[in-house]
Amino acid sequence: MDPLQTTIPELIRWSTDQFAELPAIRDGDTTLSYRELGDEIDRTARALVAAGVGADDAVAVWAPNCWQWVVAGLAVSRAGGVLVPVNTRFKGPEAAYVLNAAKVGIVFVVDGFLDTDYSGALASQDIPTLREVIDLGADGGAGTTPFARFLDRAEDPEALQAEVDRRSDAVTYDDISLIMFTSGTTGHPKGVQVRGGAVIRGFFSYGECLTVKAGDPYLLVNPYFHAFGYNSGIIVCLLFGALNLPVQIYEPDRVLETIQRERVAVFPGPPALFQGLLNHAELDNYDISSLRACVTGAASISVELIVGMRERLGFDHVMTAYGMTETSGIAAYTRQGDSPELVASTSGRAPLDTELRVVDAEGNDVPTGEPGELLVRGFQVTPGYLDAPEQTAEAIDADGWLHTGDIAVMNEAGYIDITDRMKDMFIMGGFNAYPAEIERVMVEHPDIGMAAVIGVPDQRMGEVGAAFVVPSPGRSPDPDEIIAWCREQLANYKVPRHVWVVDEFPLTPSNKVRKPDLRELSEKFLST
Repeated sequence: MDPLQTTIPELIRWSTDQFAELPAIRDGDTTLSYRELGDEIDRTARALVAAGVGADDAVAVWAPNCWQWVVAGLAVSRAGGVLVPVNTRFKGPEAAYVLNAAKVGIVFVVDGFLDTDYSGALASQDIPTLREVIDLGADGGAGTTPFARFLDRAEDPEALQAEVDRRSDAVTYDDISLIMFTSGTTGHPKGVQVRGGAVIRGFFSYGECLTVKAGDPYLLVNPYFHAFGYNSGIIVCLLFGALNLPVQIYEPDRVLETIQRERVAVFPGPPALFQGLLNHAELDNYDISSLRACVTGAASISVELIVGMRERLGFDHVMTAYGMTETSGIAAYTRQGDSPELVASTSGRAPLDTELRVVDAEGNDVPTGEPGELLVRGFQVTPGYLDAPEQTAEAIDADGWLHTGDIAVMNEAGYIDITDRMKDMFIMGGFNAYPAEIERVMVEHPDIGMAAVIGVPDQRMGEVGAAFVVPSPGRSPDPDEIIAWCREQLANYKVPRHVWVVDEFPLTPSNKVRKPDLRELSEKFLST
């Protein structure tokens, strides 16, 4: 198999044969070898064909991380379909929008996750193309088809398997394999078309750099519906023969117990996750000596966090990376041997055959070391948003450059520092202030374990910074002292005018800080 030119169906066949006797996934009491995983994927693909799913038809999975998600999701690719992962935190109308936009005919769910009646939520929506809801759980909810019964419907397995193989052979490197919907911070979510070949090509070199090896227990807290969970999790495990260990909900105690029990070697996740483990009062009571490699990113990171991940959590290799759904989940990452300072202060450099630029508002390249919008061009850039040519033209210019909306600084070696999202920037007294830059400084204070900064209205200055901070273990941050300390570290316009101490941050399903919730909370604090 050539990882630079293969497809997801071909990867599935190769991986389940190449690593046949190794454990592929362990979820509670269920363990499947790679051979058994391949058998279950094929069995599900045959059932999809029997259920009338045609080549290029969209099939959705709306479920938490579990072994059935992996089987169902990969079976869609084997059947020649297009996988549509759905955010587990979506409500009925949000999920209905996604299913309607992608014209989904079949959706897999797990009723009861987080006490959510997924099938009931769908039943109350108008989704003309949806003809069947399959419950991956044990029994199947009302109005759903139990997964076991769905699998039994194939009457002619040999003929159906031949059709599955024919469709797999017909898939090309450039075909759309996934439609991943963005979070929809403004308006409706956008359906990003993702080429399966680009995912494999991008994450093969990523996995090599992460030092993933056959048999490595690979802990996946990142949700499968997200590129950080599917592309850099499920696909990377297939590429290197790692053991996929799904986690449905991030709970520090359970994660530490899993690391100890499974001897976890590879553990990707956002900075807040690792900071939470470092802040855990019982951390030293767990044996986490098996941890070897991790990748983090998507938020501000302090050198102290990287050092703590190496010295206290025991990681030999810590990577930072940058990607977005529109870049198939990957556009830059650090390399082995990079210093803790470089890992903490950048998101790495571009992989082979990828170009990065930093430009001003007129599209001109800015000098090295100056901030501007990051542009990406390469094999992994999406061909466009689903049925949205105007939005595609706004994001990808005529020369193929994706305008990311991220503010970045590039050094002489091509390493990029993502300083913020353009939309998160606030303007104080005419000066642009970038929350991620402020957060990176604040977490250097010994009393602060984590920091999240937003802009809040101010009558005189228009906007000012407001910081939410989670204390370091055993510390009690004093807001006035924190503000005074910030004045010594930052230019005046960057100094938060408000500091609020909280026990924890609201997190998205992918464990990023949910800043819209912080804005709502700030309104309550400012009104008291």
